[in-house]
Amino acid sequence: MKRIVAIAIGASLAGAALAGPAEAQDRYQRKIEASRQAYLRLFEVEDRRVPERLLEGARCIAVLPNVIKGAFGWGGRRGQGVMSCRNDEGAWSPPAFVKLTGGSFGLQAGGQVTDLVLFFMTEKGARSLLKSKFILGGDATVAAGPVGRAAEASTDAYFNAEIYAYARSRGLFAGLSIEGAQLSVYQDWIRGYYGERIWPEDILFGHAVPELPIEARTFMSVLPPIEIEPAR
Repeated sequence: MKRIVAIAIGASLAGAALAGPAEAQDRYQRKIEASRQAYLRLFEVEDRRVPERLLEGARCIAVLPNVIKGAFGWGGRRGQGVMSCRNDEGAWSPPAFVKLTGGSFGLQAGGQVTDLVLFFMTEKGARSLLKSKFILGGDATVAAGPVGRAAEASTDAYFNAEIYAYARSRGLFAGLSIEGAQLSVYQDWIRGYYGERIWPEDILFGHAVPELPIEARTFMSVLPPIEIEPAR
């Protein structure tokens, strides 16, 4: 089964490499739009929404729609999405592409495709992504994201974990512990979307891109419009 999955992933990557510029741009645009929709689904159910204090304190948000499970009984996962960080004035950066490989999402009974949303509570945790290898739960503490009104009332004024994770498989989003997965910037997609001379740090922390496409602006517009405390 692992071999079959590896062949399928290899074929997918080979197809991506052969895609023309127009087809590649369409793929990037669809991924950004899918990420926007996945993020909005966090707020569809009133009693299971993300606590406001978490939204207020988050430095960065990563959204990975349609993360695929490798095979039954094997914890491997793979997916792509986007990430945005905000500065001390509360302005969000253009989205930068990220990818997830390996690891396990805890108990995901029956779910083969998962939407994943990660809230980074410190800029330090987000900057760790720029390293060659960044392991969730290893290089940064990851906790299941609290949900609902009860969580809003009981959560401390500040959050102790560096990252809070939410996942949605066949139904409602729920806080989920995710350990061992490698999250990294997707440099090939970033350069394919924005141009060759652009770096993830320039996008996420410098908020600088040659041009801001409409789908990127649309994604940024749904993120929390709340000012935050200075970076930690």
